[in-house]
Amino acid sequence: MSVLIVHRSPLEPFPYHRWLRDYEGPVVILAARDRFEPFGERIPVGNMGYTHLETFDDDDRIDERVVQLAAEYGTTHLIGEHEADVLRVATLRERLGLPGPRADDVLPFRDKALMKEHAERVGVEVAPHTVPQTEADVLAFAGTHGFPLVFKNRTSFNSIGLRILRDQDALTEFLAEEFGAVRDDLLLEAYIPGRMCHVDGLMVNGEIALAWPSQYQYELASFGSDPGSRVDLALDSDDPLTDRLLELTEKTLAGLRLPGGHLRDHAFHAEIFHTPDDRLVLCEIACRSGGGKIREVFHTLFGVNLAESSIRAQLGLPLPDVERVARSGGRPKPARMAGQVLMMKRPGLIHSLPEAPQEPWVEHFWLFAHTGQVVPPASGSADFLTVVVASAPTRVECERRLRSLGARLEEQVQVVAVPS
Repeated sequence: MSVLIVHRSPLEPFPYHRWLRDYEGPVVILAARDRFEPFGERIPVGNMGYTHLETFDDDDRIDERVVQLAAEYGTTHLIGEHEADVLRVATLRERLGLPGPRADDVLPFRDKALMKEHAERVGVEVAPHTVPQTEADVLAFAGTHGFPLVFKNRTSFNSIGLRILRDQDALTEFLAEEFGAVRDDLLLEAYIPGRMCHVDGLMVNGEIALAWPSQYQYELASFGSDPGSRVDLALDSDDPLTDRLLELTEKTLAGLRLPGGHLRDHAFHAEIFHTPDDRLVLCEIACRSGGGKIREVFHTLFGVNLAESSIRAQLGLPLPDVERVARSGGRPKPARMAGQVLMMKRPGLIHSLPEAPQEPWVEHFWLFAHTGQVVPPASGSADFLTVVVASAPTRVECERRLRSLGARLEEQVQVVAVPS
């Protein structure tokens, strides 16, 4: 047996050599070259202890290279955990006759329009939406729902390409830029006010093995303009939203799963609005683990890495960390609270950066730039300058610690205009 992993992230958060220490076959990795240096990692040299590791630059050639490597190494399992790869990898599994989810299984998690259609069928509320083909379609929707309006690419991720238009002038400009021809790749939604929550977890053999909700204390879409610290925090077990969010996520997963489908072992990341009038409205859901440092926060809560567990489940390997949590009986609850505070990249010359926090409750600390470096604006909601993951006995204390760290980050990070 052999596993081929299509990888589109830095390698530091994905130590496959440790995760697959008991896997008996070859481990082959095909990694995106452009995902290393922006996150402070050097481009890999050599195989780094794996059976084979190579990098790619050209997305258009990935499919054929996967086919070649699969033939060379006798691949029996094909893995792709990044949102940009889950549909591609599912299609390649079909082509190669390998086990695991097919394109039809993952498409409801990738096409936001299809996702909302499936969710509505099982009674999950979603934002009013349409797939506009022409300028007239957009104007008709705007006339019915008013402003703000939200445009997304139907298959985007990390808020890349997200546009929130707040008035007619912004809409007129957008239409002139984007609707010179008929198109069907955009999703247009009415704006949903409220705080965004997210539910992260793991599906094993078609059943939810573990899940927990958190809440962004900031607006995801402001990644390109927010110079301050941003807090993301797990919810308490007795928070009135906790059970509601878990139940809505379970209902959504059931609604998107195809009868007799092959999508049975995977992580998931759901984003759900909590509106001022106390409604829960599904934004979207993915059949992979959450990006950024959500995996590390979840590991702090439960001692389970969602990406590791997802991959091991797909390979039929034991899940000792998941089994340990399950032995507690009932719905698993975190033994402590956790969250993250982060700052986004913003354009300019980095004059100073924070030192590593020394508090014992700081679980992880990352810097994704260095002093003297000129950085561009954040390209998406996971394009961080620095991140800290922290824990505490209670949610109140965890939030206090994170906000204190955030204030310190704001004092220590200095990005200045590039000298002309």
